[in-house]
Amino acid sequence: MPADFYEKIKPDLYSRIGRELRLARRVLDLGCGSCELVQYLANRYQQEVTGIDVSSSHFPKGRRTHQGVGFRCIRKDAARLKTIPDRSADAVVMLWALHEMDRPGWVVAESFRVLRPGAELLVVDFPKGSLAEALWHEAYFDASEIRNLLASAGFMHIQARLIARRQVVWASGFRPAAGAA
Repeated sequence: MPADFYEKIKPDLYSRIGRELRLARRVLDLGCGSCELVQYLANRYQQEVTGIDVSSSHFPKGRRTHQGVGFRCIRKDAARLKTIPDRSADAVVMLWALHEMDRPGWVVAESFRVLRPGAELLVVDFPKGSLAEALWHEAYFDASEIRNLLASAGFMHIQARLIARRQVVWASGFRPAAGAA
């Protein structure tokens, strides 16, 4: 596999994430980095997207896409989203970010808190044993570990599988609808 494999699949991943979350109006991107996915979702799907990252050094200067759709990028710890109201987001996405979180269990729990009932958390990350591990020598979760993190936070209908030649974990879970047990 080429060393630029992940860069080559990024457009396809953005498109796939967009299709998955297309019905969500308010989206949080946790660990958003330079807000590329934030801008993509705001531009392509006209969603209200807020990117959150502990570092703001790569945030874009503007707060509008080239089509004039607004978005926000906020410097904040994803494990402490106190300024985001309970049940206010229609979707939360983490792209290449969960493995970077100091307290991944807290981040998943905060995601659960801010999602409205029936809303989705989508985690897209590098898996253990992947090309990414060989390239960057970081520790990654396997699909079952991500599944367990989501289950521990209370998510239901959890799926976690490997995609893109088994080089990407695609995991999702839903906050139970009101009254669901």
